[in-house]
Amino acid sequence: MARRPHSTQQRPPRAGAANSERQGTPPKAPVHLSPRRDPRQPETTDKIRVARIGAAHGVRGEVKLWPFTEDPMAALDYGPLETADGARRFEIESLRPAKDFLVARIAGIDDRNAAEMLRNIDLFVPRDRLPPIAQDDTFYHADLVGLSAATPDGVALGSVMALHNFGAGDVIEIALAGSDRTLMLPFTAAAIPEIDLKGRRIVVVMPAEVEAIAPAEPTERREP
Repeated sequence: MARRPHSTQQRPPRAGAANSERQGTPPKAPVHLSPRRDPRQPETTDKIRVARIGAAHGVRGEVKLWPFTEDPMAALDYGPLETADGARRFEIESLRPAKDFLVARIAGIDDRNAAEMLRNIDLFVPRDRLPPIAQDDTFYHADLVGLSAATPDGVALGSVMALHNFGAGDVIEIALAGSDRTLMLPFTAAAIPEIDLKGRRIVVVMPAEVEAIAPAEPTERREP
């Protein structure tokens, strides 16, 4: 999820988390304008990434698991998890905390060699299996990816490509229309003052250092 608190900052989810909170005060971090990337795991709007399998743990088939949810143990609650393309499904039989990760036992994985074959697989849950979000200014990443982005004056910028968390707060990445670059901004109320899920759009206040790059033509601005 993507969460934007207007007062005390809660503990942010890990990078790639299923949700984030939009912050009221932007962090002191630079705005990045970078070449458009070719992600290994493209963002998907019908599935939420909840965890990544790490290295084998021990010799009995257990694996390290890196959670992307606010509740690290939540992967047990979602039922069978699957790869982004749905080609493989995994059932977590048990899950326990370790020092900096979780240790998971996955059904059908009984030895270290089989566990090593699962390294770096991302685990997803269908979007419709997740509950609605009760908190204000909190969003599932999948609900934000693909939204059109425009300035307050209605100048189209592009569309939301992804959300990240590199440790200093949530960052929104916008693929710029008519360009091979992306714009990465802090996911704050100052930078993103309006999010209209029904209208499939966000409003972006462009920082002064990148205001000149707005590449697209004006578009009609919808009333919230």
